[in-house]
Amino acid sequence: MNTIAGKRLTTRITDHVQSTLQAAADLVGSTVNQFVVQAALEKAGKIIESESSIVLTRRESLRLLELIENPPPRNEKFTQAQAKYQRMLQDAGSNA
Repeated sequence: MNTIAGKRLTTRITDHVQSTLQAAADLVGSTVNQFVVQAALEKAGKIIESESSIVLTRRESLRLLELIENPPPRNEKFTQAQAKYQRMLQDAGSNA
């Protein structure tokens, strides 16, 4: 655990929560503060990982690859949106 002082996190907890955290910290040989920071860091890592990746089934993966290799034909709505985007790029370039 990094012992360099940094930001402070303060929270109010019940006696029951304090007792539970202390018991867990004692079991792993750390202070309550060290235990809480480590647990929060592990949870934050899991959340960031979960929200930063997409898990596909094998079938979904194969379908995605198929669409990448053989995209469907562009419909009228797509070509209109593409033309609008190109006009916006040209307008932005001429205004710069």
